[in-house]
Amino acid sequence: MHDEDDIFDEDSTFDEDNVDLEKFPTLTSVARFNKLLISVDWFRSVGLSLGSGTRDTAHAYMENLGFPNASVALIENWEEAAYAAATPDWNSEWWEAEEQLRTGLTSQALELMSEEDLTMALTHISATASPQIQNAVESLAEEQGIEDEELIRAAIGSAIQTCHQAALVLAAGEEDTHPFALKYKLFEMGRWPIAITGNSFNLF
Repeated sequence: MHDEDDIFDEDSTFDEDNVDLEKFPTLTSVARFNKLLISVDWFRSVGLSLGSGTRDTAHAYMENLGFPNASVALIENWEEAAYAAATPDWNSEWWEAEEQLRTGLTSQALELMSEEDLTMALTHISATASPQIQNAVESLAEEQGIEDEELIRAAIGSAIQTCHQAALVLAAGEEDTHPFALKYKLFEMGRWPIAITGNSFNLF
């Protein structure tokens, strides 16, 4: 597992020659992040008991997102994960809080670079993350006999979305204590942070 400091290290460059890193220095961080995506062991720890590091990261995510009274609800299997991911009220205060952060980060990033460069950076992240995550989830589903296609798509989509969110943190020049950075860290730890429903943070 990579240290959080490694994920947010700026000592890297984009391979593309048409990106002016001197003009847009936060893109250096996004490039570093992109290179690390291929070595993440996605979903490897789902269903296992929580270590202290995972709990600390989860609590920091909840607190920094604005849900200090929420508690971790460990999801123990894929059946429970399917239920948690399909809970009707998941798209509520938690979703709105994340959406406000995403909008704010996008605005901050666009103050540092053009929309074209930001779009290119996020597209680069998707091109790297999508096949890695899809292969990991599909292999795990086959290994564990998971046939719920909707659940498989939800897991893949959630991880890809979090990669985008973490890339926005970097593009905007924010710190590694940002909720999206912490959420990505949970994925990097092999977990699936599904949603905060009520006062429960459903963590697989």
